[in-house]
This record gives sequence, C-alpha cells and structure tokens, in this order.
Amino acid sequence: MSVTKVSIGGDHAGFDLKKIVVKYLEDQNITVTDHGPHSSNSVDYPDYAHPVCSDIIDGKVDCGILICGSGNGVAITANKYSGIRCGLCWTAELAALTRQHNNANALAIPARFISKEVALEVVDAFIKNTFEGGRHKRRVDKITPDVSFLC
Repeated sequence: MSVTKVSIGGDHAGFDLKKIVVKYLEDQNITVTDHGPHSSNSVDYPDYAHPVCSDIIDGKVDCGILICGSGNGVAITANKYSGIRCGLCWTAELAALTRQHNNANALAIPARFISKEVALEVVDAFIKNTFEGGRHKRRVDKITPDVSFLC
C-alpha cells in the first residue's frame, strides 16, 4: 500500500520537528492532516495523539506520525487504541522493521533524541515500507489478548 494520507500530532517538544516532517511529507505529495500543536507553548500530548489515532481507525489516513520529546508518551497513548500499532523509532532500520514485521500504522518519534536528518530518514523508511505478512501476521494477530476468560 502506498502512503498518500498521513495524520500527524505531538506536543510542544516535537513542534519544530513536526513542521519539518509536515513539509517533507507535503513535498512527497502526501496529504497531511496536522492536528497540532501549532506553537511551542506547553501542551499535553494525549490531546494531539487522540485525533491522530481516530483518523487511522476511521480510515481517513493511511498512517499516523506522533512526535513528542521522548516519543514514549505519544506511543503509549496510541497503543491504548485497539487497532493501533505504534512503533517508537529512532533509526530508519527500526522504522522499516516496525512496518515490515509489526504492521505498524503509527510512528512515534523522539524529537529530543534524534537529529532532523535522522528523523526524516525514519519517516521515509516508515512510509515506504509495508507489512511482509507470513510468519509476522501470525504474531501480529496475537497482539490483542483473548480476554474471553474475563466474561
């Protein structure tokens, strides 16, 4: 699947990098829904991660990109959603593998820990790779636990 639509959001620590990523994606003719923040004023990352996840679940976009200081807050928030598989990546190899092996539909980037050049390599690897299926599908299918024993 070719990525043509991306939803993006984060927090104040990721604001500057988010602007760079949005421009990069738009230069690749990818439609970007930018949920903010739209300044470097302090904000709460879940407020921006939730709309990105909703866009993915609702099928409005092909994938999501979340950017905060460590990447952990947005990744944890995203992975609370059934149907979201968000990988925290700081190298292009990790971004490629999270798509190929984990069928990730969201990418978390740690803005305070990687350069803008590496961040763009991560984004590029994420949007250009696809799920390999096969033995990886069996594993991805086991991510959501069987909670029927609770009923």
